[in-house]
Amino acid sequence: MSLQNVEKTVRDPQSCQAVVSKLDVDAEFRIPMWLYRYRDNKTGWVLSIATHAEPNSQKYSLGGFRIAPAARAEAPGYDNDAEAIGLGVGMDEKVYWSRLIKIGGTLGLNKIDRIVGGKCVLLPSRGSRVGEQNDFALLDFALACLKDFEETSGIFLTTGQDLGHGILSDGKSDSIQYMYERFRGSIVSDTSQPTAAGNYFVLSGALQGLGIKMEKATIGLHGCGNIGIHLLERLRNTGATLLVCEFSEARRAAIQEMGIQTFSPEEKMEFLSLPMDALAVNANGASLDSKALATINENPAIEFICGCENLAMPVSDGAEILRQARKMFCPTELCGMMGYLTAVEEYHSRQAGKAFKFEDMFKPAEKLEEVSRRAAELVLKKNFACGFDQAVRELYMPANKAA
Repeated sequence: MSLQNVEKTVRDPQSCQAVVSKLDVDAEFRIPMWLYRYRDNKTGWVLSIATHAEPNSQKYSLGGFRIAPAARAEAPGYDNDAEAIGLGVGMDEKVYWSRLIKIGGTLGLNKIDRIVGGKCVLLPSRGSRVGEQNDFALLDFALACLKDFEETSGIFLTTGQDLGHGILSDGKSDSIQYMYERFRGSIVSDTSQPTAAGNYFVLSGALQGLGIKMEKATIGLHGCGNIGIHLLERLRNTGATLLVCEFSEARRAAIQEMGIQTFSPEEKMEFLSLPMDALAVNANGASLDSKALATINENPAIEFICGCENLAMPVSDGAEILRQARKMFCPTELCGMMGYLTAVEEYHSRQAGKAFKFEDMFKPAEKLEEVSRRAAELVLKKNFACGFDQAVRELYMPANKAA
C-alpha cells in the first residue's frame, strides 16, 4: 500500500513527556520517549507508535499491536498518541522488572540490553474494524506504516498479540496471522497463556508469603478475557474459591456453568466488597480507579492485588494509597511481563530460524513465585514500611545500586 495520502508526524521526548508526566509512574520510568504518528487523511485511520528507543539506535522496541477497542476509543477525551505513550511506558517497566530479576528465555536474556518498551496503537474508522468490510485495507495501511517506521527510524519493532484482533471479513483469515505473514516483527504465539502463568505464580508466591494456603484462598478475578480465562483455569485446579467480575455476558454465563459466582460490571463494587484474600485485574484498563481503591481499602479481607492489566490504575499515587491501607500491590507491569518475554523469544527464534513453542516460557514464569513470596515476606517483616515493588527492588537490585 502506498503512503501517498498519509501524514507522518514525529513527536520528540519533550512533547511526549507532557503526556508521561500525567501518568501514575515512578520517575525512573519517565525516560525519553518518541512517538511516530501516521494518519491517513482520506480514511482518518491513525497508527501511533511509541518507543523508548532512540532514533538509529538499532534497539528492539517491544510492545503489542493494539487495535483500539471501540468502547475506549469512543470515550470522551480519548487521544490515540497518549494511549500509545502510556502503554509504551508500561512496556518499558516490564522490561525493567525482567532485567532486574533476570527472567526470560535464553535468546531474550542475551539481547536484554538492547530491548526497550514501546507500543503500537491503531485507531480505525467506522466499518474498518476486524470483521468489517474495510478491515483488510486497514491492516494493509498499518503494515505499510510499520515497514516505513523500521526503514526510516533505525529501530526494530516486535509486535505481539493484543486487543482488537480476530477473524477478518472473509470469514477465514486471522488478523494476527495476516500481519505475521507480511511483517517480520509481528509474532503469532499465544502470549496470553505465558502471561497468565506469570500472573498465577505471582499470586501463588504472594499467598505463600502471607501464610495463606492456595487451596484455602478466595481469589477475585476482575476480567476473564484472553488472559483471565487461562488464570481461572489454573486456579480452579488448586481448589481455591473464585469470584469473577466480567464484562461479557456470554463469558459470564460460561463461567457460571463451572459453578463459579460471577458479577456484571454494574456489580463491580459489590464484587470488591466480598471477602477475598487476593484480587487479580485483567480487564481493558482503569479497573483500579478511585472508587475501586476506596472499596478495596474498606475491605479488610483483601491483602494482595495484582494482575496483567495495562493502565489499570489511573489514580495518582494509587499504589501508595493501598500500602497505607496495608494492602500489597504488585505492579501489573511486573506481574504481566511474561507476555512481552514470549514475544521477545519468538521474535529472536524466528530471526535465527529456530523452532519456538510458547509452552517453553512456562518454566521461566515459575521464577516469579519465588520473587513474589520473598517480596511479600519482606513487606510483612518491615510492617508495610515499604511497598511490594520496593521490596522486589531491595531483594534483587545489586548492592551498589540499592544505595
